[in-house]
Amino acid sequence: MADNILIIEDEGKFRDLLARIIENEGFNVYKAPNAAAGLKVLGENEVSVVISDVKLPDASGVELVKKIKDRFERVEVVVLTAFGSIKDCVKAVKNGAFDYIMKGDDNARIVPIVKSAAEKSRLVVQAKPLKKQISQEYTFDYIIGNSPATKQAVAMAQQVATTTTTVLLLGETGTGKEVFAQALHKASPRFDKPFVAVNCSSFSGDLLKSELFGHVAGSFTGALKDKKGLFEEADGGTLFLDEIGEMNLELQAQLLRVLENGVFNRVGEARTTKVNTRIIAATNRKLKNEAINGKFRLDLYYRLAVYTIQLPPLRQRGEDIKALTEYFANQFAVLFNKPVPQINSNLLKCLSEYIWPGNIRELRNLMERLMIINSGEELTTASLPSDFFEETLAEQSDSFDLNDLETRYIRKALYQTNGNKKEAAQLLGISLSTLYRKMEEYHI
Repeated sequence: MADNILIIEDEGKFRDLLARIIENEGFNVYKAPNAAAGLKVLGENEVSVVISDVKLPDASGVELVKKIKDRFERVEVVVLTAFGSIKDCVKAVKNGAFDYIMKGDDNARIVPIVKSAAEKSRLVVQAKPLKKQISQEYTFDYIIGNSPATKQAVAMAQQVATTTTTVLLLGETGTGKEVFAQALHKASPRFDKPFVAVNCSSFSGDLLKSELFGHVAGSFTGALKDKKGLFEEADGGTLFLDEIGEMNLELQAQLLRVLENGVFNRVGEARTTKVNTRIIAATNRKLKNEAINGKFRLDLYYRLAVYTIQLPPLRQRGEDIKALTEYFANQFAVLFNKPVPQINSNLLKCLSEYIWPGNIRELRNLMERLMIINSGEELTTASLPSDFFEETLAEQSDSFDLNDLETRYIRKALYQTNGNKKEAAQLLGISLSTLYRKMEEYHI
């Protein structure tokens, strides 16, 4: 369907000439002699681009740009001027104009500019469903998928959301634990209070203690002033403790105290501080086994696991691959200012047969790559990296050799994280020291 273009110009002959030029490019053209008539046309028709004179009988074209952009989100405005007034053109662009053209001097620029403006307008229309989804971000509506495993996890989360109960989210790396935590917060009575997240594996024991509980000036080298901890920052709201299995035993004891009594001490301070903070914790470890084996406090585990939700890996959510792929394609189309592509059925088949060791995060990273290199109207298997097929075939092989499997997944994790060993260790659910040991063992 051809885009509709509106020309607002009081000089009849120039208006008709401009209309013929643009119609010859396959556009539909509306014409108006002044701002009032132009706004009436906009109110009654779906217009993509307005070409407006900067000097109109009943209005300033500069101010008209602002009115149009305020009322009609998708409409792009190109300003015309016969006076070579850069000052007016700059004001128009600041008000949201797409570009400006000097009458008589820039005839060769008219068609390319109109085509570019029309393309941008189409992108805005395509982005509307995504913007609606973004407005629902961090709610349960933001969790994409209709597979039974996804529905079960969402239903369990919705049941506990309105309470103050501590929740433990279990699942592999990349399954969306923080998305669930934020949805739990948004659906709770604390939705208008802070949501604070911290990855426990990102800090050493002493530094994590200071981050969580705060410190007073002079309590340790570098503590130059008092600092609030994350428990205080999240007071009245929710504190999300990701990768809680990485927390050391000493700090676990202090966390248990907060969970039971709501009080703690800042580092270097004898006075206790009381907070009302809901805890949502998450881990990719088998935390109960670690607690039984003495690697995690058993009393803390039972306190955290009052309500446990298991998040399914992507390989168990085959029905959700299509919806997630389309969502990420839309997301990156907007980000990269590209048209939203169709997803080829063969590509969907390949994605559905892959086992996704990195789960949703890996799919998102792959879609970002595909959208960067894609220049057509369709995403196909031709855009997939060559090793994707090799990994897929390897994963479907009959080999159950543990060393072979570990080597393959370590290589994949390193590829996925562009060689970042810390991120690769997190992706694999192992410590950094374990990753180094295994890399040395397998000569990676």
